[in-house]
Amino acid sequence: MSVFGDFVKICETVALTLCPLVGREEGIEPQCYSRNVEIAGNLIFQPELLLVSGIVPAASYVYPYFVAGHIGLITATFWCLLLNGFVGFQFAEDGTPLSLWSIRISSLVVFLAVFGLSFATFRNIAGFSPLHPLALWIVLYVFNGAALAIYFILQIVLVLNTLDDRWPLGDILFGISFYVIGQVILYLFSVKICDTAKHYIDGLFFGTICTLLGVMMVYKYWDSITKEDLEFSVGSKQNVWEVKELLEEEPYSNYSSNYPPPPLPQGGHNGYSQQPQGGYNNAYPPQQQYGGY
Repeated sequence: MSVFGDFVKICETVALTLCPLVGREEGIEPQCYSRNVEIAGNLIFQPELLLVSGIVPAASYVYPYFVAGHIGLITATFWCLLLNGFVGFQFAEDGTPLSLWSIRISSLVVFLAVFGLSFATFRNIAGFSPLHPLALWIVLYVFNGAALAIYFILQIVLVLNTLDDRWPLGDILFGISFYVIGQVILYLFSVKICDTAKHYIDGLFFGTICTLLGVMMVYKYWDSITKEDLEFSVGSKQNVWEVKELLEEEPYSNYSSNYPPPPLPQGGHNGYSQQPQGGYNNAYPPQQQYGGY
C-alpha cells in the first residue's frame, strides 16, 4: 500500500515519468515494464509515450525539464477542466472574453507554478527534495484528484437541476467509469499484466487508453448539453447552426425589380389574363375572376 507523500510503491508498480528522479538517489525502477522495441536501429521503451520511451534518456540533462513540463501540463489540464465545470453555472457567460481569458491565464499560471515546483523538487532547490517529494505528490494526487471529483459533482448537479434531459448523465457516468477503471489497472494490476504478457505491454498501456476514453466521454457530454452543433463548424462565428425563427413569406408585390417575374400563362389560363408588359411594375398581376379588368 502506498504511503502518503511517497512515490516508492507507486513507481515500483508503474513506470511514471518522474520515477527516475525521485524517491532514491538513483531513482525508482519498476518491478516489471514493457520490453524495448527496435526501430531504425534505436531501442524505444514503452512506445506510446515520449519521456518513458527512451527518446529523451533519463540520464539526459534536459530530462527534468521535460518531466516538469509534463507534470505542469497534466495539472493545468485538470485545472482547466475544473473551471469549465463552473461555466455552466454562469459565473461568466460562456464564450465571452471574461470566461475565455480567465481560463487561459489561470491555466498558464498553474502550469508555470507546477513546472517550477517540479523542477525545484528534481534539482533540490529552495528546500524541495527529490527524496521527500511531498508537495509534488500532493499536487499530482490530491489537487488533481479533487479538481476531477469537483468537476463531475458539478456536472451531475447541473444536469439534475437545470436540464430537462437526463441522457447527459450517462456520458458523465461512462467518463467516470473509464477513468476509474484505467487508474485501477494502472496502479493495481500493472505488474500482473506485464508478467502475464511477457513484458510486451503493461498497465500503463491500458491506463492510457482508458484515460483517453474518459476524455472522449467528457467531450461527448459537453456536446450533448450545448444547443449549437459545432462539431464540424469552422470559424469563430457564434450560433452558426442555430435557427432563430422561420422567415415569413413576402408578398409578391415586395419582390425587387432586379429579379424578372415568371412568364405569364398563355391564353389567360389558371385564373390570369394576358396584360401588356409593365402594367404591374414587374410583379404578378392580382388574381381576379374573369371579366374583372
